[in-house]
Amino acid sequence: MRDNLHKYRKSYEKGELSEHSVDPNPLQQFRTWYYETELTGGVDEVNAMTLTTVGTDGFPRGRVVLLKKYDENGFYFYTNYNSEKGLSIAANSKVSLSFFWPVMERQIIIKGTAKKTSEEDSANYFHSRPKGSQLGALVSDQSREIESRVAMEAKLQSLEKKYENMEVPKPKDWGGYVVNPVSIEFWQGRPNRLHDRILYTLDGLDWNIKRLQP
Repeated sequence: MRDNLHKYRKSYEKGELSEHSVDPNPLQQFRTWYYETELTGGVDEVNAMTLTTVGTDGFPRGRVVLLKKYDENGFYFYTNYNSEKGLSIAANSKVSLSFFWPVMERQIIIKGTAKKTSEEDSANYFHSRPKGSQLGALVSDQSREIESRVAMEAKLQSLEKKYENMEVPKPKDWGGYVVNPVSIEFWQGRPNRLHDRILYTLDGLDWNIKRLQP
């Protein structure tokens, strides 16, 4: 069975982007776009981003994770360090992050290097999570095979009883990563597929800005 998707067409007409009007700092430009998208509404999780790593098998792999903060150091997310993505980052710390906000007809693509955050940062974030999410991190040996859903839920019930009146400890192999960007591309959809693409690349401590052809 073959489905022809040629009929799917959309004209992008909601905005424009100029190398002469963007902020000289890409993190500030990101902040502007992020809050514009949040205020517009229509996106369930504005902080959802695709993290792409190169696996230990040599294949690239993307998955959606949640951005939890960003600052002058980069973009932060949290996970199990022994997960597939954690092991991939340990072998090759070069990663990509991408955001797609259809309501604004915008994409952002970030290339950078991921490194673990401090234990203090990881613990602070872990204990800010709902207790159910904390227990979920204890339950799951992320990316490992398990015999059934029932076994996982039984493990959760056991931990719920154990920590009913206790603080949940952060797993030692769970924590944060910060992606230090080396390039950030802002993509704004335009009519006739002549999209605006503005690329920031890091040169020492300075950001160079240039326009790319669509």
